Amino acid sequence: MEEKPFPAWSWSVEQCLKEYNVKLEKGLSSYEVEKRRERYGWNELAKEKGKPLWRLVLEQFDDMLVKILLVAASISFILAYMHGAESVESGLEAYVEPVVIVLILVLNAIVGVWQESNAEKALEALKEMQCESGKVLRDGFFVPDLPARELVPGDIVELRVGDKVPADMRVVVLKTSTLRVEQSSLTGEANPVLKGTDPIFVDDCELQAKENMVFAGTTCVNGSCICVVISTGMNTEIGKIQKQIHEASLEESDTPLKKKLDEFGGRLTTAIGVVCLVVWIINYKNFLSWDLVDGKPTNIQFSFERCTYYFKIAVALAVAAIPEGLPAVITTCLALGTRKMAKKNAIVRKLPSVETLGCTTVICSDKTGTLTTNQMSVTEFFTLGGKTTASRIIHVEGTTYDPKDGGIVDWTCFNMDPNLQAIAEICTVCNDAGIYFDGNLFRATGLPTEAALKVLVEKMGVPDSKARNKIRDTQHAASYLIDRSTVKLGCCEWWTKRSKRVATLEFDRVRKSMSVIAREPTGHNRLLVKGAVESLLERSSYVQLADGSLIPIDEPCRQLLLQKLSEMSSKGLRCLGLAYKDELGELSDYYSESHPAHKMLLDPANYSSIESDLIFVGIVGLRDPPREEVHKAIEDCKEAGIKVMVITGDNKSTAEAICQEINLFSKGENLRGKSFTAKEFMALSTSEQIEVLSKPGGKVFSRAEPRHKQEIVRTLKDMGEIVAMTGDGVNDAPALKLADIGIAMGITGTEVAKEASDMVLADDNFSTIVSAVAEGRSIYSNMKAFIRYMISSNVGEVISIFLTAALGIPECMIPVQLLWVNLVTDGPPATALGFNPADPDIMRKPPRKCDDPLINSWILFRYLVIGSYVGIATVGVFILWYTQASFLGINLASDGHTLVELSQLRNWGECSSWENFTAAPYKVAGGRTISFSKPCDYFSIGKVKAMTLSLSVLVAIEMFNSLNALSEDTSLIKMPPWRNPWLLVAMSVSFGLHCLILYVPFLADVFGIVPLSLNEWLLVILISSPVILIDEVLKFVGRNRRRKRKEKLA
Repeated sequence: MEEKPFPAWSWSVEQCLKEYNVKLEKGLSSYEVEKRRERYGWNELAKEKGKPLWRLVLEQFDDMLVKILLVAASISFILAYMHGAESVESGLEAYVEPVVIVLILVLNAIVGVWQESNAEKALEALKEMQCESGKVLRDGFFVPDLPARELVPGDIVELRVGDKVPADMRVVVLKTSTLRVEQSSLTGEANPVLKGTDPIFVDDCELQAKENMVFAGTTCVNGSCICVVISTGMNTEIGKIQKQIHEASLEESDTPLKKKLDEFGGRLTTAIGVVCLVVWIINYKNFLSWDLVDGKPTNIQFSFERCTYYFKIAVALAVAAIPEGLPAVITTCLALGTRKMAKKNAIVRKLPSVETLGCTTVICSDKTGTLTTNQMSVTEFFTLGGKTTASRIIHVEGTTYDPKDGGIVDWTCFNMDPNLQAIAEICTVCNDAGIYFDGNLFRATGLPTEAALKVLVEKMGVPDSKARNKIRDTQHAASYLIDRSTVKLGCCEWWTKRSKRVATLEFDRVRKSMSVIAREPTGHNRLLVKGAVESLLERSSYVQLADGSLIPIDEPCRQLLLQKLSEMSSKGLRCLGLAYKDELGELSDYYSESHPAHKMLLDPANYSSIESDLIFVGIVGLRDPPREEVHKAIEDCKEAGIKVMVITGDNKSTAEAICQEINLFSKGENLRGKSFTAKEFMALSTSEQIEVLSKPGGKVFSRAEPRHKQEIVRTLKDMGEIVAMTGDGVNDAPALKLADIGIAMGITGTEVAKEASDMVLADDNFSTIVSAVAEGRSIYSNMKAFIRYMISSNVGEVISIFLTAALGIPECMIPVQLLWVNLVTDGPPATALGFNPADPDIMRKPPRKCDDPLINSWILFRYLVIGSYVGIATVGVFILWYTQASFLGINLASDGHTLVELSQLRNWGECSSWENFTAAPYKVAGGRTISFSKPCDYFSIGKVKAMTLSLSVLVAIEMFNSLNALSEDTSLIKMPPWRNPWLLVAMSVSFGLHCLILYVPFLADVFGIVPLSLNEWLLVILISSPVILIDEVLKFVGRNRRRKRKEKLA
């Protein structure tokens, strides 16, 4: 049930408990639980009803090209059936064409249904994030493993380290001094968040600021607490994300290419309709005749047989005009593109996204893990030198948790001075983190900042030269081990053996520090402290110099330290202060819980006094550093005209510092109007938001929640931008689903994000997106090449059928032959055009606009010219065979066939009325004789040779035409065919397949053709080859037109 929850974060614990009428020591009664379940329902995510299978199947046929083919197939079936009823001889041949068309459509539908049913898996992955059980207080007793789905608002739940949070809850009591929750997958924050019980007096605050709330699906990484359940099921934050994913999936729009092809289908339908109508008008006299008496038609005669014949011509026109092979070739080209992208670490989950990537105009990127490594590392640390006014800043290289990644710049302190030894000791001993290798990456256990400190210690080494050499040898040997999952931190181990930890003073919000008591080799205890720099400075009385001497902190020294802190913070560094204390009073010989002073450690209120009169050692600067490759990738985006927008859950100053470092903004650039918190941006009016987003250059949005990311993506899409959105967390899933291209992280990404995405980055790297965009652009230009090639071939087929009908001669090609050409013969060369090499300047051009035509007016004119030649050549060779004894010295009558006049050929339907007309049988290659019982059958059964010549000319012209499609404007002299060897292979395959149907008797019968002699092949090549010369002339004219246009603009 949908209920607006009250703002529990801004209410006190007592008010929250009162609101739910629950006592902290008793919990809810079983009766109360049942009542609430009726009101709020189960604590589980709703199961969205998916589309039924029948609707998914029907939707696949909601496409103009598919509808035309369906009509064509239906008519073919009817005609084949009628023809079968009339003729006893007719067998399966008549049904080949409709069966093939239906098979294509069924295959297309299967692929479509499979893709759509995959789309909703994101919601299933979201359910897996939910907690299964929890420790709940009911009727005054704790139920240790109550199923999480049974929770209701008001339930009292205990959370411990490692527990998954079962619902959105308000923290009411901390059982340990600190509680940290890992909620990066929900909010995008890089570090676990510290939680408390104090109310936050802001009614509408962002998720990150709700520090007294824990959210369903997040994990408790430190401490334990008691909470009261506030929201369950679909009212939780994770439930809201599910709603957003579902809404986003309903908003999914067609890819730019799909829109272009649909537009083309609509125009094609109109064109086919017009041509069919014209054919019928031209030939109406052949099936409808009448006599005029006193101006009125009488004796009207209608020939059903002739009418169905022209009906068949209309079907042939539909088959000829539609490039049936186009869906298969596009799918093949996209599939090949996905393989190329996979080699570059971009795994494409949805085929059409390959092409959409090519017209991406905006990349909305997450910061943590995409632009940065998502691995905290120390980049510099600061200590005082030989006196309080002298300082030394030591820079550290390396951006990962790999101790061998980088090192300390100009490090000469192998025999470390006392000050550096104190830094190494504090970083190691006052630390609970660890590092392991997962076979792919070095990862941290515990807090990322603490893991980074341990990596720093490994880079610093140890002061003992013998131990140093031994550690080096051990590490060298470890690199040869089969099990490399455990990372041996030799230097850290040396420090922990030297200084044994005996007690821990946990972190709390008041003192903003944590410390440990360690037993030194001297036998005395030392307090080692790390925490917020300002807080430690307030409690420090001395500062340690490089030689180990202690000097009281005076005001100039304090100001120097605070100035250095300010400088480091302005670079986006997270700063930690380090200090120690030797004079521990009662605790100076503390060893275990049985020590008399142990009671002091049981009360956290004593920790501030224990951590007083400290000796300040230095400041360590950490950050989640940018990836090395990102800088160049950002430059490539700028060159390619792609805007980059960073949308992150992190705070504003950190986000701005990283964006300046990766050169999204230049150093010292005024970020007014370019950097916003999500709340600031959402407060702007719609027109102001559009104005901000449409300005050139990068943008950064910090403290962003899921709904903010979604709104930004939606606004960009409404502006006509093609948006690629990256993300790894659950919070990114709705925006990933909504974006034109959702890109999830393969290594750090949650399953939810991966399932909602179109593409997964195997290496989580921003620069991989840029290479994928380049690949997408290359694929699109190649797809344009083969779409143009296929369409020009189809224009030729339509013109040839139109000419046949207009001249009134027998049809020179039947639908099944056209289908063979469109599917099989054209397929391999069209697919091979997908391997055309990419233009070297492909990433120096601006992204193509969504409304850029697939075929502009000049290209259309070119292909009408080429198509006209194809039509004239195929019909011409048909007429030549019937009417001419020889052509250009090639003897056509050697097979003994009867020659007729062109006028006879045009009126072949009246053959039965001709006097003394006879047709002699003729021979074809292979020794077979074509004979006919009636002379008039010469124009139906006897046309097989003429039809074979027409079909062979069509195939040969299309092979030559595929060479023309290598480049839109470049001459074959400059771009020879061997630039794409796959095309030459494909041409050979297509020609081989054509020869197969010619010379295998069974196939020849199915397609109604006969073998050709060498002389006849010579004629075919002679008539086909001029298509190259015609297109070369047209390309030359096109180049001149473009040059003149450029000169005018200049």
